[in-house]
Amino acid sequence: MNSRRDFIRKAAIAGAGISVAPHISFGQGRGQRDSTLRLAFIGVGLRGTNHLNNALQRKDLEITAICDVDPERIDIALKKISDAGFRKPKVFGDSEYDYRNLLELDEVDAVVIATPWLWHTRMAVDAMKAGKYTGLEVSAANTLEECWDLVNTHEETGSHLMILENVNYRRDVLAVLNMVKQNVFGELVHFRCGYQHDLREVKFNDGKQPYGGGVEFGDKAISEAKWRTWHSVKRNGDMYPTHGVGPIAAMSDINRGNRFVSLTSHATKGIGLHNYVVQHGGKDHPNAKVKFKQGDVITTTIETANGETIIVTHDCNLPRPYSLGFRVQGANGLWENDGDRIYIEGKSEPHRWDADKEWLEKYDHPLWQKYGEHATGAGHGGMDFFVLNAFVESAKQNIAPPMDAYDAAAWSAVTPLSEASIENNGEPQDFPDFTRGLWIKRNPYNWIKDTY
Repeated sequence: MNSRRDFIRKAAIAGAGISVAPHISFGQGRGQRDSTLRLAFIGVGLRGTNHLNNALQRKDLEITAICDVDPERIDIALKKISDAGFRKPKVFGDSEYDYRNLLELDEVDAVVIATPWLWHTRMAVDAMKAGKYTGLEVSAANTLEECWDLVNTHEETGSHLMILENVNYRRDVLAVLNMVKQNVFGELVHFRCGYQHDLREVKFNDGKQPYGGGVEFGDKAISEAKWRTWHSVKRNGDMYPTHGVGPIAAMSDINRGNRFVSLTSHATKGIGLHNYVVQHGGKDHPNAKVKFKQGDVITTTIETANGETIIVTHDCNLPRPYSLGFRVQGANGLWENDGDRIYIEGKSEPHRWDADKEWLEKYDHPLWQKYGEHATGAGHGGMDFFVLNAFVESAKQNIAPPMDAYDAAAWSAVTPLSEASIENNGEPQDFPDFTRGLWIKRNPYNWIKDTY
């Protein structure tokens, strides 16, 4: 273990340019694509189990350890591993910090962290310090200090971190990224995105009525309602920005020739969660007295160094259909996900939308053309196959991932900065430069050639 850590640290110093040239590997041993990656899971709840299911479809992995404080989730994971014909992994979960004992195992090369948000950064930092290739679920950090912790630990240890943002691999998103890289929209000007998803049933789930009617959260609840709802009680900001911001960051080369410069955020009043409790639990239910701090709709406007603007919307506490609300607009046209429509000057009939289907098929990303059949049933329309595949292939070669520690920090920083802006009546907040100036010369990531 110590020799491996010493090597990684020395290699990080000798190859400080790795983040500028992400295809260069300073790893040893696991540099062959046909090698077996020894993978561990910290957190095997619903999200962690989804990753586990996809991992068990692969022949280049060994699941060597799992960790969860919920014995029922451990039992579910062990059965899945056994049914898939894998050897029984070592099990951890006797306490909240038992994951640190997992990280001491020599037979763990990489780890997937899928736990409640407040544990993400501390677990990722510990994993990188232990020399593990780290996959971290979204969002990666809650505070600016935590954002810096991810970056500083990556730079100090040389261990890689990949934020597991699956929407970056959505088929239409990758097709539009392909169009952006081929300059179909011309010079980029404006974007819209967000997370618009009715999560009231997720935030109130007593396990008895999982789809409607549950009004419990915290200790009396199950799954995400045990921890996620507390953020809506205590905090007012965009708590979940990366599903929207991640794809737009890839299109606009954030941290690779461009960066987020500042943002302003505003929040509406918050009535949605209270109304839901009253509707399903009655006005006399104890949770009807809870004061929810989070506004129902959070609107954030980000400015970039290259002069684009990005409007990000968080809307999870009111009744609505699901939408990430993507809009990509340039000098020659635009694509809007809501309405599935596109307009390209000189190609579309003037002042009339085209349906985007033929365009997205024409520019279907090579990743989906090559691996689409493998993504069937992988979760979230196949996106989960691609995000885990990119993580595994990057980890096997010990190379920088397509979405790294700098991305994890910049995308997650939207949360604390939006909170500060809202608290100060929409006052602009400056983004830290997590690359410390390297964004100027870092090459844009080549999603055609360098991503699996």
